[in-house]
Amino acid sequence: MNMKNKIHLPPSVNPGSRPASISSNRIAIIGANGAGKSRFMDELAHLCEGRAYSLNALSAFYPELQESTTKGSIDSQYRDATRSRNYLRSDAVSELDKLEYLLFAEEMESLMRAKEQGNHRVPPTRLDTLRDIWARLFPGSRVSSVSGQLLFSTLAGADLIPSSRLSQGEKTALYYIAAVLYAMHEAVVLIDSPGLFVHPGVAATLWNLLEEARPDCTFVYNSVDSDFVSSRADCLCIWVRNYISEDHAWDYELLDRERVEESMMMEFAGGRRPVLFIEGDSTHSIDIRLYSLVFPDMSVRPLGSCSKVIETTRSFNDLASLHHLRSRGIVDRDRRTDQEVEYLRKKQILVADVAEIENIFLLPGIIRIMARHRGRDGSKILGRVKRDIIKNFRKHSEEQALQHVRHKIKRDVECRIDSRFTCITALEVHLRGLEGKLQPRRHYNRLRESFAALVRDEDYEGILKVFNHKPMLSECGIAQMLGYKSRDEYVQGVIDMLKNRGKTSTELRKKIRECLHADEQPPSESPGKQEKNDASNKRKEKSVY
Repeated sequence: MNMKNKIHLPPSVNPGSRPASISSNRIAIIGANGAGKSRFMDELAHLCEGRAYSLNALSAFYPELQESTTKGSIDSQYRDATRSRNYLRSDAVSELDKLEYLLFAEEMESLMRAKEQGNHRVPPTRLDTLRDIWARLFPGSRVSSVSGQLLFSTLAGADLIPSSRLSQGEKTALYYIAAVLYAMHEAVVLIDSPGLFVHPGVAATLWNLLEEARPDCTFVYNSVDSDFVSSRADCLCIWVRNYISEDHAWDYELLDRERVEESMMMEFAGGRRPVLFIEGDSTHSIDIRLYSLVFPDMSVRPLGSCSKVIETTRSFNDLASLHHLRSRGIVDRDRRTDQEVEYLRKKQILVADVAEIENIFLLPGIIRIMARHRGRDGSKILGRVKRDIIKNFRKHSEEQALQHVRHKIKRDVECRIDSRFTCITALEVHLRGLEGKLQPRRHYNRLRESFAALVRDEDYEGILKVFNHKPMLSECGIAQMLGYKSRDEYVQGVIDMLKNRGKTSTELRKKIRECLHADEQPPSESPGKQEKNDASNKRKEKSVY
């Protein structure tokens, strides 16, 4: 357990079944209204032994009825600053005003110190960090400091305005940014309703940026917003069911990610955004990290297996008349046939034009964009990668053909054996005749010829479509050619670029969406034809899993 992030848990009604403490950089407290979540968070703060740092945007902009005496709080830091700095005004009455005064005090002292020491370069201050986060959160906006006052230019107009004239959402974002920057080292930052006043499309990005700015801190969110909770990667969720006042204990449970998804499934109908179901988990897979940035307008839910994605997407869309949300899914192509892929796309399941998600990072468009960003020769790098992967595919082509045949035979057997037999003899006769009907060697030879043609024609993108070989991304050396130390660092580089919202990010997102055919209308069937094919569709559903 990481001791610096260790947090003691409040009393449980079942003490033997709960750990005494936990360690996590992100914690979400979920549960029904009135279940005792706020009391639970207050108890967490009490148990944090001087590391608690509580934030609440509901009261941050108004005169405080009672100032906090907690060491390290915004009120405490402001009082200490006014006592030690005669020039600092002591008439601030709200937390936001106090934070602005603290920012300017630090800025002035930094400039004076640099002047006294003869430094031409002033070290970055919290105000510099705030400006950077603000610009990333609201592209096109900027923060200026004029005559001891913070002024803002927003997308709504070119005029500089004070913080008092910002929208409620912008003012809330300003408060959270400044407040988190003033949290003590290794603080436990407790946020009540982190999405309050903030647009849903901004809330997740805001807290991503703040978590990035303060990696030393632990963030504890008390939220009833399932979209927001799901946006917290690697988040430990605590489900608070009830508070027993006479025992001063809570009925609560620590949830793994799969159980969190199950508990939130019923909340989708009241959600604001369409849902995207994907493979993998929320902790280790590339899927959630990549697709949540490629589809920022959707609530992304990892479900584990491809069969779960297909089943859940189909079931969710069957209930579209109740919740009015458009659900989609994404699964790897793996070794699916073109017919299987076409069927999935009709069912709102996106299938990439590459065998597995790792191959996306080897697409020519992605390599060229990242090479340009890294100041490298994209054509030269792409040529070397192509030669290496074509050579590797030639080496593994027979093994790959066998795996493709195995996939096809397995699916065909599942479909063909799902028939009604009147006796065991009929089943035995059916099984004996399967080899002649399935013809595995014929399919194997056909695939070998097809794969040989891909190698002969140097069809790089065709190879990415059929080559399932996870070590390929590491073995081809693409990361090192782009100046990264490892395959994981290269993947993270693409993901970080997608977060920036600039021209390069837009280009990357477009290339990935093209690979998924995400912006195309899925092929549809006429009602008559759809009814006619109901029986065959049921068989296809078994084959695409």
